[in-house]
Amino acid sequence: MINDDVIRGLQISPRQLREIIDREATELIRREAAYRGGRAPVDVTGKTVILVDDGLATGSSLMAAVAALRESDPAEIVIAVPTAPESTYRQFAGLVDEVVCASMPTPFVAVGESFRDFRQVADDEVRELLADR
Repeated sequence: MINDDVIRGLQISPRQLREIIDREATELIRREAAYRGGRAPVDVTGKTVILVDDGLATGSSLMAAVAALRESDPAEIVIAVPTAPESTYRQFAGLVDEVVCASMPTPFVAVGESFRDFRQVADDEVRELLADR
């Protein structure tokens, strides 16, 4: 999904956008192979799916996840996040069955502001956590 307002605001050229898309598509393929470990995707047809994110700012990454998930025909989509601006919360409340959000600070500055420790999670840690399921 492409946020045209962000593209315009950052003055990203069509060539730059293509480079970003190519780079990120390659990274998505790498991560899927690394994290899935050969396992097939989970069949979510007719099931309640809870999407969890570290927080919503613009919501663009979770918007893409919701759009992709809808193609699998789940019974319900629930979003669970620790923090979000109220405007983004309302946007998602109209798109999914339920939004659970622990905190909506005013003013909302960034997702990372709601955490004491906002380090990136390494691939090995993701694989370890997924293996425990």
